[in-house]
Amino acid sequence: MKIIKIIVLVLLVAFVGIQFISTSRNLSSTVPKTDFMLVNKVPTTIQNKLQISCYDCHSNNTGYPWYNKIQPAAWFLEDHIKEGKAELNFNEWGEYSDRRKNSKLRSIISQIEDDEMPLDSYTLIHTDAKLSEDGRTEIIAFMTQLNDL
Repeated sequence: MKIIKIIVLVLLVAFVGIQFISTSRNLSSTVPKTDFMLVNKVPTTIQNKLQISCYDCHSNNTGYPWYNKIQPAAWFLEDHIKEGKAELNFNEWGEYSDRRKNSKLRSIISQIEDDEMPLDSYTLIHTDAKLSEDGRTEIIAFMTQLNDL
């Protein structure tokens, strides 16, 4: 029984200790001229869907949840956001080459069609980010139209 108490105490101290290790924050107060919404004149209904379902992980400005200051959840979020931005950053859309834009549009369409985005791990907590069938169809149609230009 004494060994269990020691293990619990060590784990508790470790948990408290890691709370002092901070993570970088993905926050920007400006929307660059290269943003997807500005470059493509996106309709308001689609803008809202993309903001809620995509921009937290795929832009330079994340709306952080309450648990973003608790480790190890904060490390998971930081890593997830870095990976998302490396794959696609809507704020840098205007800087992409036409070839890369077309590739990203095809990827967006495919991942929404296959229900891979937004991620289940994200929509589990952010239920408003889950795309309805109509929302998915609307975004796919818009992205397809952009890809055909």
